[in-house]
Amino acid sequence: MAKLVFGMNTSLDGYVDHDDEAFAPDPVMFKYFIEQTRRTAGSIYGRGLYEVMRYWDGNDWEQGDSAMGGDLRAFAEAWRAMPKWVVSRSLESVGPNATLIGDDVDAVRKLKADLVGEIEVGGPKLAASLTRLGLIDEYQLFLHPVVLGHGRPFFVGPQPRLRLVASDRIGEDVIRLTYVPVKSEC
Repeated sequence: MAKLVFGMNTSLDGYVDHDDEAFAPDPVMFKYFIEQTRRTAGSIYGRGLYEVMRYWDGNDWEQGDSAMGGDLRAFAEAWRAMPKWVVSRSLESVGPNATLIGDDVDAVRKLKADLVGEIEVGGPKLAASLTRLGLIDEYQLFLHPVVLGHGRPFFVGPQPRLRLVASDRIGEDVIRLTYVPVKSEC
């Protein structure tokens, strides 16, 4: 059985914003994301984050920072190779190595039951929906030392009680906080 992990970059005040430069990874953080993408069993994306990440299906990234050229290529290759599932009612098609699953919760349950390893969950709204169904196994907050004051909150809606199971520093300024839901005893 796979483990569903919701993890995103977040500000000190709890916001995610995919377009904010404050979340630009330093070289150590970027290498971490390359390795994470290589070892994951796949990613389930909400429409919004999937559309942001489709950037890596194209070649515009080749115009990026020449000092990170090899790492940009490594990330693009890892992202393209990783299986992706997209939860969306509005998209009619998705890119290579991606499968559109609409809003079929049973498809998510089947992925979790059939696969082994970690499946990343991308997008706060999607994570909130899967949390309400008790499907998220772990939350990873990549805490950046910035205050945004805007954006989408990392946690959307009510959340289960969480227990901190790990914290580690990645790169110069980021701390990854790892939480798991506390199982209620009935």
